[in-house]
Amino acid sequence: MSHPLAVAEAALLEERRPLTRPEVDAIAALSLDELPDLIALAHKVRLAYCGPEVELESLINAKSGACPEDCAFCSQSVRYATDVDVYAFLDLDEVLEAAHATKAVGATQFCIVVAVRGPEERLLRKVIDAVHAVHDQTGLEVACSLGILTPEQATRLADAGVRRYNHNLEACREVFPQICTTHTYDDRVETARIAMDAGMELCCGGIIGMGETLSQRIDFAFELAALAPCEVPLNLLDPRPGTPLEDQGVLSPREALQAIALFRLILPGTWLRLAGGRERVLGELQAMGLVAGANGLIVGNYLTTTGRSPDDDKAMLDALGMPVAEGPGEGRFVVDGTGAHARPAQAPKRSIPVTSR
Repeated sequence: MSHPLAVAEAALLEERRPLTRPEVDAIAALSLDELPDLIALAHKVRLAYCGPEVELESLINAKSGACPEDCAFCSQSVRYATDVDVYAFLDLDEVLEAAHATKAVGATQFCIVVAVRGPEERLLRKVIDAVHAVHDQTGLEVACSLGILTPEQATRLADAGVRRYNHNLEACREVFPQICTTHTYDDRVETARIAMDAGMELCCGGIIGMGETLSQRIDFAFELAALAPCEVPLNLLDPRPGTPLEDQGVLSPREALQAIALFRLILPGTWLRLAGGRERVLGELQAMGLVAGANGLIVGNYLTTTGRSPDDDKAMLDALGMPVAEGPGEGRFVVDGTGAHARPAQAPKRSIPVTSR
């Protein structure tokens, strides 16, 4: 019988077909002593399907805290006693100042994200006004993450020129009810489909290490693959004090690298972006996350945790011989209220704390 990695290599690189669940399960059953071979295959697949470039993204908080949802990982939920800063959505001139700073550092996409269940009319109008203003004054492409959408809201965003919508599933269907009870997994899937039906690209991922099993991690990757997102952000849980997951143990570096590699094999042509938690979980092995199949990074600080300097990440890419991706989406800068994200080269004049879940 052929080795599971040999079967996967033939399927992905010679037959150019997706792996079946039994094929992935066979790979996952391998000892972690074989992790170097799994990583090597994931890197081959990444190069064959996506090329050597790494896409960089940096983000800033646009609205912090007071979210009504009860996501167990998130320190921005109003339901938990955390020390997260709370402030309202940025004024338009502050958003524009951040957009100009984004353009100045060579980025091409600007994403407006807020921590809400979904956008009420007043907020949606503010976002659409900001989208138009950013387009007019900077020429940047604009993406958004505003929670649960109706078809009418998605159409308005697409008509305003929003290119990409971010809406993470966060976890697989089986695990999701343990992570959030104020909305359902199907609510999230529906919004992802609504965004694509409206003509926007889909950015959809989640968090690894929230107590799920390895099999559930694989479930999650296949569920994401079924939605066919263009980008999958992979956060590695860094438990936040005051949240229900504050005592959850973190993944070992080898477990995290195994997950990244498996996601690459299941999603061979998708941008896989290492996001929040990589510093804590991977530590000195962050470069291995890129060799294991990731081809995107969130650079800088996050919403409630400190990240690495972008210069350190660029030095890491130089050492790996991995060029920074050019063209649309390069060096994305996101105005964010929900995820694990980073500070731009210049912040708006108002003091906006840059933090991650």
